[in-house]
Amino acid sequence: MKDDEDWMRDALLLAQKGLGLTAPNPAVGAIVVKDGVMVGSGWHQKAGTAHAEVHALADAGEQARGATAYVTLEPCSTYGRTPPCCAALIKAGVTRVVVGCEDPNPDHAGRGYDLLRQAGIEVVAPVLEEECQQVIRGFAFSQVRKRAYLSLKLAASLDGRIADWEGASRWISGEASRDRVQCLRREVDAILVGRRTAELDNPSLLPRPAEGRNPRRVILDRKGSLPLSLRVFRDEQCGRSICVLGERASETRVDALSKLGVQVLRCPEEDGHLDLALLLEQLRKEGLNHVLCEGGGEVAASLMKQNLVDELFWVLAPKVLGAQGTAVLAGGWRLPEAPAFELTRQERVGEDLWLTLSRNRSCEHAVR
Repeated sequence: MKDDEDWMRDALLLAQKGLGLTAPNPAVGAIVVKDGVMVGSGWHQKAGTAHAEVHALADAGEQARGATAYVTLEPCSTYGRTPPCCAALIKAGVTRVVVGCEDPNPDHAGRGYDLLRQAGIEVVAPVLEEECQQVIRGFAFSQVRKRAYLSLKLAASLDGRIADWEGASRWISGEASRDRVQCLRREVDAILVGRRTAELDNPSLLPRPAEGRNPRRVILDRKGSLPLSLRVFRDEQCGRSICVLGERASETRVDALSKLGVQVLRCPEEDGHLDLALLLEQLRKEGLNHVLCEGGGEVAASLMKQNLVDELFWVLAPKVLGAQGTAVLAGGWRLPEAPAFELTRQERVGEDLWLTLSRNRSCEHAVR
């Protein structure tokens, strides 16, 4: 017989189907259970369309009356582009709602619980809170911090090099790791790279296979000097590209990019570098909650120095390239000011070791 945690795990699997599809909304899964049997299920598929609870209730039909609903995130309590899910649950006649985690929006947190309880519905929360929060970490962070959540992926040799002495970087990591990167691309709202990576690698930055995902592509080009022949400016998805220019980039460049259908964002500069904190605020306003940065070393170092790396995927390849190779991060820090992270997961992916780390917030005061 399944218990609340078992059913919530099933709801989480549904929620994960929405990753990379729902921005600016979170990915949410819902299940309706009656007499120990699942009678309805659903997940949020796209912003502006029905939420997970509505899909699950529609799937359950009349069997929802007297049933238990399992939802990975506190049901919404206000009108937006769709009616509130609390009202749908009440109208459907469910008698019990089990929730994974609370709404991270401070203006709404707990309000859904109150409305359900006022209607006589039993509310059980939280259940598998950490797992449910992990699925919506980008959305939750953007709600509280008012900027996009930033994941940084770095693939390096054992001695911390991202390219050999000739500048060759393909491929440091193995095929299995490259497949994992495609999975990451399908889970985020945007992929960010610096000018050097865009020019040298000329990447598409699109997930393969796409599986319905189409993340925005954010290319940093402070001076506006990148070739307009790059794939991100010319392919069939160029309208999904965002080119970030510095304050002094020419209006001629803006016009040229706009004619190609590329969106242009102007970003303030500080000491000759783009203010990436303000950029992440701008990207959040564009509806992008979770951004994955794929390099290169200068951009990664700037993000570190501006204390903007919230999650770090460090891929260690079993190779040694030597001191003349390109260091994984440009510049450096004195030991007392070094950015610090907490290891949250480690796993072998093919021939490589993947380390997943989160920012050690207790050390933020030391990073400037």
